[in-house]
Amino acid sequence: MTADSVKTAAGHDARWLAAAAAIAARARPSSRPNPGVGAILVKDGKVVARGWTQPGGRPHAEAMCLALAGKAARGGTLYVTLEPCAHQSARGPACADLVCAAGLARVVIGCMDPDPRTSGAGLARLIAAGIEAIYLPSIACQRSLSGYLISKRLGRPEVTLKLALSLDGSIALASGESQWITGAEARAHTHAMRARADAILVGGGTLRADRPRLDVRLPGLEARSPERWVLTRGSVPEGWKALARPEDVTGMAGIQHLFVEGGAGAATAFLRAGLVDRLLIYRAPILIGGRPALSDFGLASLSEAHGGWRLAERRRLGSDTLEVYETAHSSEHPLER
Repeated sequence: MTADSVKTAAGHDARWLAAAAAIAARARPSSRPNPGVGAILVKDGKVVARGWTQPGGRPHAEAMCLALAGKAARGGTLYVTLEPCAHQSARGPACADLVCAAGLARVVIGCMDPDPRTSGAGLARLIAAGIEAIYLPSIACQRSLSGYLISKRLGRPEVTLKLALSLDGSIALASGESQWITGAEARAHTHAMRARADAILVGGGTLRADRPRLDVRLPGLEARSPERWVLTRGSVPEGWKALARPEDVTGMAGIQHLFVEGGAGAATAFLRAGLVDRLLIYRAPILIGGRPALSDFGLASLSEAHGGWRLAERRRLGSDTLEVYETAHSSEHPLER
């Protein structure tokens, strides 16, 4: 193959991996404690089958995809967001063995599995079986698996901090009134983000002042309301769990995605601890001169504030604007390794 044809083929594979990553969103967060994986089987340029990790973690995406494809899988190409598992489980066979037995011509993997039971072994097993199996690093796949990758490499969930702000950076009037700063479209988007989280957290002051429900109120997604947590050393209402300090997120067993909704105290505490991976900033076109979103979280100089975040997405939501930022310290962050 010429250099141009290799580049074209890689671009073709990257697009299918991005499509598999989009399918993986269907598994989040119901696949816990397993990662939400997506798979697409393609043959002669057409999609034969799709799969994603099912609720509770089984069947895995590859198992679902191959079962739907049946004999049509032979000679096809499987695009999968995460390296097929290579370890045996009482809950089902290793996906690497299922893939080897399916008669596939190619397998393209978007992200290697950091789990030591599989890491590299799944890919090696496919190659040993005579399959043309390759690892093609995919940012889309890494992002779709962000909670899993962070939990495996850092021992904690991915933390997303959500802030709903006025143009002047306020989260409420001086009186404390905050309903509503943003419009209906932005609030609906927030509920969709809640539905993608394993757990949602507010500060003790917010719980006492607002008594938030923190559920998902979108038609058809009500059952995806996350676990409710509060940052406090005190007692919590029935149905809530307490987190004494941000650093204790390492003890949130089974939680891959934590959504922090505020208020200012909780937001500041997580930033001070260096535990925020993503920022969701919903900005309304209003000026209110009210309570600020953050207080001092430990910067010693203004130079420390620069270069810490990179813009990943910007979109309009009605009259409001959503900006999504990711941590820019790539050398220290597991999604960039």
